Amino acid sequence: MRILVTGAAGFLGSHLCDHLLAEGHEVVGMDNFVTGNRHNLAHLSGHQRFSFIRHDVSNFIFVPGELDAVMHFASPASPNPNSPYGYVNLPIQTMKAGALGTHNTLGVAKHYQAKFILASTSEIYGDPQVHPQDESYWGHVDPLGERAVYDEAKRFAEALTLAYHRFHGIDTRIVRIFNTYGPRMRLDDGRVVPNFIKQALQGKPLTVYGDGTQTRSFCYVDDLIEGIYRLLLSDEHRPVNIGNPHEMTILELAETINTMLENPAPITMLPKRRGEGDPERRRPDISRAKKVLDWEPEISLEEGLKKTLPYFQDHLGDL
Repeated sequence: MRILVTGAAGFLGSHLCDHLLAEGHEVVGMDNFVTGNRHNLAHLSGHQRFSFIRHDVSNFIFVPGELDAVMHFASPASPNPNSPYGYVNLPIQTMKAGALGTHNTLGVAKHYQAKFILASTSEIYGDPQVHPQDESYWGHVDPLGERAVYDEAKRFAEALTLAYHRFHGIDTRIVRIFNTYGPRMRLDDGRVVPNFIKQALQGKPLTVYGDGTQTRSFCYVDDLIEGIYRLLLSDEHRPVNIGNPHEMTILELAETINTMLENPAPITMLPKRRGEGDPERRRPDISRAKKVLDWEPEISLEEGLKKTLPYFQDHLGDL
C-alpha cells in the first residue's frame, strides 16, 4: 500500500513509519514540526519508499499520487504544562489538529477511497468511573479544564470519523491508545515514565504526587504499533483499545525505575496537584483487540524499560 502518515515526526508516528516500511509499504510522512522532531525521521533520509511533506494538517491537504490508506496521528500529545510542546500551551493548535486536521485527512481518504485510521486516546474516558475501561464506556470527562483541549479534540475526531464512515462509506478505524513509552519520547514530555527516568538518570529524587496509589498501565511502543498495524489490516470500524492491561501504581513504577537505574536518591512524596484532571485509575479492557485482531502485548515493563533507557541516556544532554 501507499500510506499517508500525519504526525510522522512524532514519537508514535515515526515508529509507525518504520513499521510500515518494514512491512514493504510506501510511506508519505507529513508533519509541521510544531511538536514533531525531525531527528526521528533522519534515518529514513534517502529511503526509496519514504517521502516527506512538511505541512500543517489543519490546512487543506494535497498529496500527489494515489493513496491506499491515511493514518492520522498528528496532534500535540504532551500533558506537560511547563513544556512548549505541551498541549496546554498549544491549545488552539491541538483543537485544530483534532477538528480541522481530522476533517482534512478524512477528505483525503474520501478522495482516494482509501482506508482511514484515527489515532484516538484513552483520555476520552476522562477520570473513569468504570474499571477497566472498555470501548462501550462513554467516559467521565471535564470538558472545560485546561487538559480538555486534547480530550475534546479526540472525542470530536472520533465522532467525525464515524460520521464519514456512516454518511460517505469511508473505510474507517479508530484506535484508542493507552499509556505508551519507548525510544523517541521527549524527556520533558511530562508523562510519568520519562519524568521518572530523567530524574533517576540525574540522580535526583523521583517525585510522586499524592500517595502514589493512582494507577496506570504501560505499553511498550513496539507492541502498540503492532496492534495498530493489525487494526489497519482488519475490517473493524468500532473503536479498539490498544494498551497493556497490566496495572500498577505510580509508586510501584517509581520503585522499579529507581531499582533498575540504581538511583540512590529517595522517592519524594508531594501534595497531589489540583485541577489538572489526572485520572486516578487507568487500565484498558483489550477483549475486543484480542478477538478481532488476535493481539495482546508481549513485552513486559522491565523488558520495555531496558529497551528505552539507552535512548534516554543518549539524549539526557538535550535538555
